[in-house]
Amino acid sequence: MHQRGRSERATLADVARLAGVSPTTASKVLNGRSDVGARTRELVLGVMAEIGYKPTTARHELTRDPTLVTVLDIVESRYAGTVLQGILVAATSARAELLLRLPPREPISTSRTAARTWVGEQKASGVVGIIALAVAVPDSLFLAAEDLDVPIVSIDPIDTTESRLVSIGSTNWAGGRSATEHVIRLGHRRIAWVGGPLGSAPSLERFHGYQAALDSAAITPDRGLVRHEAFSVEAGLRHGHDLLALGERPTAIVAGNDEIAVGVLAAAKELGISVPGELSVTGFDDTPQTQWTTPQLTSVRQPLVGMGRMAVETVLGMADGVQPASRHLQLATTLSVRDSTGPVPSP
Repeated sequence: MHQRGRSERATLADVARLAGVSPTTASKVLNGRSDVGARTRELVLGVMAEIGYKPTTARHELTRDPTLVTVLDIVESRYAGTVLQGILVAATSARAELLLRLPPREPISTSRTAARTWVGEQKASGVVGIIALAVAVPDSLFLAAEDLDVPIVSIDPIDTTESRLVSIGSTNWAGGRSATEHVIRLGHRRIAWVGGPLGSAPSLERFHGYQAALDSAAITPDRGLVRHEAFSVEAGLRHGHDLLALGERPTAIVAGNDEIAVGVLAAAKELGISVPGELSVTGFDDTPQTQWTTPQLTSVRQPLVGMGRMAVETVLGMADGVQPASRHLQLATTLSVRDSTGPVPSP
């Protein structure tokens, strides 16, 4: 028999340890998830009863289904739409309601008091966790949420100085490197980069991967071939025109996301430059639009739906007192080679 002192309160981690299962599995049993075997469920419930475990988190004090808030400001982005698919599927599976919010503005982004008021309002309405999708999480918001015991999980955080923030992303550096290595293997040496803002951590990681691939191939970087702006079709179109108007234009352009790549493809078409005959183009994200471009776009695949699912599972686990194994969770990227890349053109 498992004994505990009177002054000790049993935790979900205790339940998992005594039942010989992971904290995630114990959390699934607690929340009535269907993806747990009957024998495991019976074992975990037995341990809970034996040690007198009683959930005390805000989530289980509710008399209705828990609510999650997803904070984002890029609703029109295909990237965001694909991540939201994963969030919605996982939230539905967990019987959680989902609300969408725009990022809190001034003074919440700078005032801890204002941030605490905003988080308190969310908690009072039944919110048990916040998912920040590709937006900045200011320290004031993180600390206010911590004070009020409302966990935050950030997907592809733009910027944060708070190292304790739990984040979910992909292997951006490896993805940037693999796209660049792909065109290098095709014989390209004059390779341009058109990426998102330098203030974005994912964008910077991808750019560093691009630089690493050039360095490994002993290709001297050309600053004139590097552009940083927004993750948008418009930015890709504008910088595509600039790069392709150079006297010695690039033979390959590695884009920081698919929307930039779509803009580059449009610029090439307007200038009468054939892809991949005269120019190779790669994207990043592998959103559904890549299969509808002409030609179909070679792109680094992020498991966007999986990132959304993991965010929901992680933040609900944290609401149950289960901390993730790592503060910075990364899912692997892979390169999807299609028709927009080909051998370097003959001189």
